[in-house]
Formats: sequence, structure tokens, C-alpha cells
Amino acid sequence: MGEALRKWRHGTGRSSGQSWYADETYLKVQGRWCYLYRAIDRDGSLIDMMLSATRDIRAAQRFFRSARSVAGFVPDRGTTDGHNSYPRAIRSTLGRNVRHRTSVYLNNRLEQDHQGTKGRIRCMRGFKEHDAANRFCREHDELRNFLRSRSRDNQYVPASRRPRRFLHHARIVIGIMQIV
Repeated sequence: MGEALRKWRHGTGRSSGQSWYADETYLKVQGRWCYLYRAIDRDGSLIDMMLSATRDIRAAQRFFRSARSVAGFVPDRGTTDGHNSYPRAIRSTLGRNVRHRTSVYLNNRLEQDHQGTKGRIRCMRGFKEHDAANRFCREHDELRNFLRSRSRDNQYVPASRRPRRFLHHARIVIGIMQIV
């Protein structure tokens, strides 16, 4: 389902993704902490996500390679927190032309975006298998991104159009689920 929803993404194309925000958060899988790497663009649309057992340079490089292949281009700017592996991973996978900014405050939009995933996982009390956690996180993020009523940050969507938009997107999701 996640792969099918990826084709319907908001914000695909070069103009929407010139600035990426990347960060990781913690999840419990089999009683151990794992790291959920996520990247969104300046409009809040999902670029990519990856679940990893480690938080090191190899995991960061793997994540940025995956994000680059999903988006189909390299961003102009990348904003991360102050973790040591990000600068080297961005230079080696995205190139030296990407302007890398490290700021806790500039990355707040992604920190707030983690709440949707964390809120859903909290009531589930973790996962028993790494593959199940990876599948859930990917599909949950894709579904959340698809059902958003707006396609860019601070876009005004009148209240009269929100239910119609949501129903249209829900019908597409139900069609995808029936096929899969």
C-alpha cells in the first residue's frame, strides 16, 4: 500500500523540495530502541523514511541515498540537528553543493511532524518485529502525507472543501487497499 500511495504524493517535483529537513526519532522494537530516520520538504510533505537499528554514519548515508532516489533530485539545502554523522553523510551522498544547516530551532517543523507517528505507536506499545515496524512506519507516513488537506505549508483550505477533499483521497486509498 505504501508503494502505491507513493505515486500519489503531494509535493512531487523539483520546486517543492528545494529544502529538506532530516531527523531521527526513537522507537521500541523487540524491547530495544531503533531509529526512525525521516525527511520532509519545506512544505511538510514526506520525502522518505527509514527504520534502522543503528544511529551512525552508515545509516545516515543509507537514508540520504534512499531519499535521493525517491525524490529523484538533490536538494539545495539540508537542515538537520547537530548529530555528528549528518555533515559527512550529506557531503558524501548528496554532494558538496548542498548547503547544510545544523540548527535545533530550524528543524522544529520535523520535530512536530514526528508527533503523528509517535502518537500512533505509543498506544501500540512498540513492535515485536523489525519488518513489521518498518512496514507500519512507511505506510503510516505515506497515508498521513496523502490524507493531508493541504499540499503546502500554510495553505488556506476553506472548511467547505476539506470534507470533499478528504473523501476524494479516502476513495483513492480504499481503491488501493482493494487492489493490494
